[in-house]
Amino acid sequence: MRGVLLPSPSRPDLRPRTALLPIVSRSWKRSFSRRSAMAPPPILSLALPSETGRVLSIQSHTVQGYVGNKSAVFPLQLLGYDVDPINSVQFSNHTGYPTFRGQVLNGQQLWDLIEGLGANELLYYTHLLTGYIGSVSFLDTVLQVVERLRSINPGLIYVCDPVMGDEGKLYVPKELVAVYREKVVPVASMLTPNQFEVELLTGLRVTCERDGLEACNILHAAGPTKVVITSLHIEDNLLLIGSHQRVKGQPPEQFKIVIPNIPAYFTGTGDLMTALLLGWSNKYPDNLDKASELAVSSLQAVLQRTVGDYEKAGFDPQSSSLEIRLIQSQDDIRSPQIKYRAEKYT
Repeated sequence: MRGVLLPSPSRPDLRPRTALLPIVSRSWKRSFSRRSAMAPPPILSLALPSETGRVLSIQSHTVQGYVGNKSAVFPLQLLGYDVDPINSVQFSNHTGYPTFRGQVLNGQQLWDLIEGLGANELLYYTHLLTGYIGSVSFLDTVLQVVERLRSINPGLIYVCDPVMGDEGKLYVPKELVAVYREKVVPVASMLTPNQFEVELLTGLRVTCERDGLEACNILHAAGPTKVVITSLHIEDNLLLIGSHQRVKGQPPEQFKIVIPNIPAYFTGTGDLMTALLLGWSNKYPDNLDKASELAVSSLQAVLQRTVGDYEKAGFDPQSSSLEIRLIQSQDDIRSPQIKYRAEKYT
């Protein structure tokens, strides 16, 4: 054993082993001191960025199951993005279960994380993604984060899923609606509301496709160049409506995708859909309709596999909410087959 001094068999080392500790400790301290004096290694996601981008994702997190960051981070990584998650809440499981436990991050704690990244020059991001936010103070801090990130990268793309409620039910404090409408919408690059949320943001009752297109126009006038209403129930149809305003003040390009209505309730699908829209719209920045086709086709493949797997296990998919089969669907996320086509409005 080269470089190691062993006691002679004829003269065993009878010193207590603890006597060696000060020597080891001093050596370690000298080594650590030399390392700490060196420059830190480069952050390769900055020095050698991916062709796609680097995303800061501020969303909820569950230990078990797929909602929030658990639904968004893995798909974005599969699509080639470096993703840094900040968990706005950390719960044992989603709140649809009989019980849950966990912690909620407050605005100051969020800002502490941002300050820590900033102190080490780690705040360069191409994208910011936000989902469920449960308090006005936290949302106000998110707005400060947007400002801070854009001071470093003015080209930052902010993709906002304004999670406020669904099917006529608000599940955040009502004060958040005004903050989203007055402060968040103007700074967002892309919005991905559902039908109820787009009504809250615009004050327009959406009962037909024409209403959906007008709601998109209202949001464009307020700020974002891309708007995707991810689920719109019109009579017996389920639609996605997308709108891309390439030039401010000019009419946007608008389209719809008819989505199959799967008779089951899933958790985490909105979070996954927004992540997929971010991922594909960045790969096709001038083709929101194609990005939406890819995102919808990918999501539907995940949902159909989820239903099939629950049925194989002998479970009735309509009896309760289903945890999506995300890991098992990674090929459909990375390379989806486009089965749902966009129809452009003229």
